[in-house]
Amino acid sequence: MSTRDGPQLPFAATLEVRDACLCLHVQRAARALARKFDEALQPVDLTNGQFSLLTSLNRAEPPTISSVAALLAMDRTTLTAALKPLERRKLLKIAVDKEDKRSRRLIITAAGRALLSKAFPIWKETHVAVEHQIKTGNADDLRSALRSLA
Repeated sequence: MSTRDGPQLPFAATLEVRDACLCLHVQRAARALARKFDEALQPVDLTNGQFSLLTSLNRAEPPTISSVAALLAMDRTTLTAALKPLERRKLLKIAVDKEDKRSRRLIITAAGRALLSKAFPIWKETHVAVEHQIKTGNADDLRSALRSLA
């Protein structure tokens, strides 16, 4: 099928993408989950992304920016921008790595740990509710399938 403006994709292709596209379905689910967790974490003034970022810093040794970026599947520039509001709130500090002066370490502060401790039960309750919404298979199967794509 074509028009004066060139070939036109048939509407059936639009329906095929709507019904079959894994990327579309994962994006839609991710947006819905993000909204749900953003709403749940609102009382502690965190977004779901900020919660994930702070949680990724909850380790015995402060991680590097590169390792956190890899864990969260973010580029370093995006991660650096996401760190700024948390740093302004004094929930984390960025320090020069003692062994490699070119590298930076992310240190969760006492205030960050306290906030994370308040946020975790909210996340847990919301997460349990979300897992109960999965109708086909189970949450472990979904996690496994998503990890295989990452």
